[in-house]
Amino acid sequence: MQYPEPIAQLIDSYMKLPGIGQKSATRLAFFTIDMAQDDVTAFSKALISAKRDLHFCSICGNITESDPCSICADKTRDQSHVLVVEQAKDIMVMERMKEYHGLYHVLHGVMSPIEGKGPEDLNISSLISRLQKNPAIKEVIIATNATPEGEATAMYLSRLIKPAGIKVTRLAHGLSVGSDIEYADEMTLFKAVEGRTEM
Repeated sequence: MQYPEPIAQLIDSYMKLPGIGQKSATRLAFFTIDMAQDDVTAFSKALISAKRDLHFCSICGNITESDPCSICADKTRDQSHVLVVEQAKDIMVMERMKEYHGLYHVLHGVMSPIEGKGPEDLNISSLISRLQKNPAIKEVIIATNATPEGEATAMYLSRLIKPAGIKVTRLAHGLSVGSDIEYADEMTLFKAVEGRTEM
């Protein structure tokens, strides 16, 4: 039996979301149909507003309503540090920590030969331009994920930035607080030993 066309279209739309397969999309579609009309209207307005009203900051690449974004516009932030992240959502994670008060730069991904993504596909040229134009920046902190693609991107950025005399650091990787060594994989243990600190 085939679903009526509106339901089939809704299922197809949900399947375009990451991690949503046929079963989950079908469940979401029927959940949506059971929602109150006002909730569905508010949901659709939120989708349209997010797509229409948000754009990338011309300085750092963060998602914002205004340009520049509130972080780049905040002159009280430490202008000497730029923390480079893969995605805009990573900024929110760092901000929740409330310990970092510098600037950010969003790459919008990492280099991935398998996906055909090279340096030219990332927000790297604007980072280099930003570093050249702003002599106040003394350190770039690379906070890409500890994946092969994240590591390769970090190494590429380091080789690109260091000749300019700017300090390049990498977030420490290793054992998380409260974890047991016996359950850690080899790469995590290697990073923990490599990133050890003096007590």
